[in-house]
Parts: sequence; C-alpha cells; structure tokens
Amino acid sequence: MTGSGPLEAGNSSNMKVRLACPECDLLHENQKIKTGHSSYCRRCGAILFRGQKDSLDRTLAYACTGLVFFLLANISPILVFKMRGNLSANQLVDGALAFLSSGYWPLGILVLFASVIAPLMVLCFLVSILLPLKYHRLPIFPEWQIRTLLALRPWAMAEIFVIGIMVAFVKLRDFADVGIGGSLVGIICMVSAMVLAFLSLDHRELWKRLEELKK
Repeated sequence: MTGSGPLEAGNSSNMKVRLACPECDLLHENQKIKTGHSSYCRRCGAILFRGQKDSLDRTLAYACTGLVFFLLANISPILVFKMRGNLSANQLVDGALAFLSSGYWPLGILVLFASVIAPLMVLCFLVSILLPLKYHRLPIFPEWQIRTLLALRPWAMAEIFVIGIMVAFVKLRDFADVGIGGSLVGIICMVSAMVLAFLSLDHRELWKRLEELKK
C-alpha cells in the first residue's frame, strides 16, 4: 500500500515550494528530478516522490479499470456453496447485510463502508480529479476532492476483505463444496488497479497541473 504522499507547503505566489516528508515531516525544497529517478528524505530516507512518465494519465487509466472491475464484482457471486444438495451464493454486500439484519448495526455499517463504499468513492474521486485535467479543465472542487481522497484512502480496505474471503474459502472446503465466483476475480483485479493507481500518482505533477490551469 502507499500512503498519501508528501504534502506541499506554500502557494503559487511563493518563490520556493517545500515538501514535507510523509514519515518525519522534515521540509525539503521542491526540486526537479529526471523521469525514473526518486527523491529521498535527507533525515529518514523515506521516498518523497518519484519522477514518473505520464503519471496522471496512467493513474486515470488504472482508476477507470478499477471502476469497471468494481461493477463486475457486484453482479456475480463471490463464493458458491453446495452442501447436502442445497446451493447458495454470496455477493459482495451480503456480509454487511447479514450483520445489519442480525442487529449488529455498527459492525455492518463499518464492513459496508470499508469493503464497498470507500473503494468506490476512492476510484470515483480519482476519476473526477484526473479526467478534467486530461482535457485541460479544472475539477469542480480540486482541493476538497484531493483532501477527501487522501482521507478516504486508509478506509478503502477491500484487500483485507479479499484475504478474509480466501480464509473462508479454505475453511469451508472441509464442510461443503465451495466454488469461486466471478465477483472474487473482479475484487482482486479492482484492488490491484487501485494499488497501481496510487503507485503511479505523482502528487507534484498533480498540483503543478492544477496551478497551471488556475492561471
């Protein structure tokens, strides 16, 4: 997983823009680096940023791919159970709905938010920020969208949900015939696309593009 990345201190009117290390908060001067190279904190060695080619376009492509797989993950079952002649299938939201119907409202809402709502919102925010930039337009509320995206990112824990499904798959095979549905493949691909989107996102390039369009 990747963190929110280095934060920028300063504004467009300042001559020098400083970057805060995401690990120790040490401020560094923002300097240009070559594509394919990385900049590191001089105190703790954490990566400040990477010089990546076509960062925003690749991040947008991964985010759109993630949205497609999210839709696929919600139209087919995750696991299919066959036990004593009875056949049942579970979809992505069934776990949260089971908690809600059993009266465990806080847990049900948390599972629903972390496994469904937060990943969807993260992908939608990425697309809503980067798609207008691709066509040289400002997003509607760029600063608010970026802050909300970074706040939501730690809550998008669909990958933890996948691990839980795989553990359940192994355990339930001792009691019933269990098959993997297409939804599980969609979830795994969605999580992979989301991880790649954040790995590709160059925060410096994002803020630079926003500043250019504001002028």
